[in-house]
Amino acid sequence: MRKFVIDQQVEDIEMPENLKLNTFLQEFHSNCTHPACSFGFYGFAFGQSPFPVPEPVKNALIANADKGAYAAVPGIQKLREAISQYNKHNFRFDVDPSRVYVGPGTKELIFNLLEILHGTVILPTPAWLGYLPQIRYLKKNYHMLHVAKNGKITPNELEHLTLRLHDRQKILILNNPNNPTGLVYSQLELEEITDVCRKHNIIVISDEIYALTTYDINKFVSMGKIYPEGTFVTNGLSKSHAAGGYRLGYVIFPQHATDLKQQFKKILATEYTATSTPIQHAAIAGFSDSREMDEYFEITRKIHQIMGEYSYNILNKIEGVKTTKPESTFYLLADFNAYTDDFLANKIMTSQKFSESLIQHPYHTALVGGDSLVLERTDFSARIAFIDYNGAKAMENYVNNTPKTSSDKIEFVKNNAPKIVDGLTMINRYLDDLKQKRISSSQKNKEAVHTR
Repeated sequence: MRKFVIDQQVEDIEMPENLKLNTFLQEFHSNCTHPACSFGFYGFAFGQSPFPVPEPVKNALIANADKGAYAAVPGIQKLREAISQYNKHNFRFDVDPSRVYVGPGTKELIFNLLEILHGTVILPTPAWLGYLPQIRYLKKNYHMLHVAKNGKITPNELEHLTLRLHDRQKILILNNPNNPTGLVYSQLELEEITDVCRKHNIIVISDEIYALTTYDINKFVSMGKIYPEGTFVTNGLSKSHAAGGYRLGYVIFPQHATDLKQQFKKILATEYTATSTPIQHAAIAGFSDSREMDEYFEITRKIHQIMGEYSYNILNKIEGVKTTKPESTFYLLADFNAYTDDFLANKIMTSQKFSESLIQHPYHTALVGGDSLVLERTDFSARIAFIDYNGAKAMENYVNNTPKTSSDKIEFVKNNAPKIVDGLTMINRYLDDLKQKRISSSQKNKEAVHTR
C-alpha cells in the first residue's frame, strides 16, 4: 500500500478543540450502555445560535439559487453596499462600501489577514478557541496577554507587554463582544486601548461577530469607529443571524488602505476565487434595513439575555463559583478554581480532564474547559454556552407572551429551556459529589492511619 508523506507543518497542527470535543461526545454517546444515555447530554459546549435563519435570508437564498456565475473577488457590489448601510444603521459606523471585502466566514478572513500582515500577534486570553491554531499554523510570533480580573485587557497591561516586543508592527486580536466571557468593551475602554495602539504601532483585528447580540445595542461601539486608521473589523452572518452554515463574513479595512486591499484581493483570488454567489445574494437580505430583520434581532437579543441572566444567577448561587455577567453573546465564563483541592483529590489534574469527567454518567454535561480557551491547563475555568433549547419555539412563545417581570423570565426559561435548567443543576450535583468524594477519601485515610 502506498504511503503518503504529509507536510510537517500540517502534521504539527492539532484538530480544533470544538471538533475534538464533538468527536468525543459522539463516541461517548454511542459507547455508553447506561439507559440514561438515551437522553444524550446537556449541551453547554457549542457556540451556535439556536434560532432559525431569518425568513428574508432563506427566501432570498431560494430566489437566487440559479445564480451560478462567479462573483467579484471582494464581493457583490450590492452586498458591500448593504453591509455599509448595516453598520451605519446598527452601529453608527459610517464606512464606504469600497472598504468592505466579503469572504466565506470570518474565520477564513481572520486567517487571510494574519497571512498578509507582518508582526507579532498579541492574543488576550481567555480566547475563542479558533485563534491560536491559525496563529501557529501560519508560524506567527505571538504573545499571550492574560486579561485583568474584570475580564478585559487594560491599557497598562497592553503597553507593558508591547514594550517587550521588538517588531515594528504588532497585531492585537480584540474580540468584542467577547467569547468566552460575554463582556463588551465600553467606548472609553476602547479609546484608552487605542491610545496605546497609536503610540506603539499596534494594528487591531477587531472580531465583532457578536456585535448585534449585545443586549443593550446602544452600548456597543465598533473599534473601527474609534481607531479607523488601524483597525480591521470582521463580522458576518453566523451568530446574530443564526446562519453559521452559510459561511459568509466580511472585513472592513482601515481608512486609506488601498495598497493593502489590492494585496488582500490577490490572496483571496488565489485561495478561493470568490464567496458563493447565491449565499451573497441571501446575505443582502440579511444586512438590509427592514422592520422584519430589526424585530428578529430585538427578539433574539432579549431571549439571549434572559437565558444568560438565568445561567449567571444559578451558577453564582453555587458556593465558590464565580462567573462573568454576560452583556452580549450566548456565553459566560465560569470559574471553578475554588474546587481545585476537590479536583486534585479525585485525580482530575487538568481542565480537559474536568470536561471529560463531567460528560460521563451520571452527569452527561458538556462544556468547554479552560485549556481550550488558551488558559493554563490547570485553570479550572470553563465556558458555558446557554443555547440548549428550541430557538424557534422560544421565539414564538416570547412573541405570544412576552415575559416582563423577573419571575416571568424564570418561568420562560423553565418552560422553553428545561435542558439548561437541568444541566445547571447537574453541574451543582457534580461539584457536590466531588467534594463528598474528597471528604470520604480523607476520612478513610485517617481511619487507616489510626488503625495502624
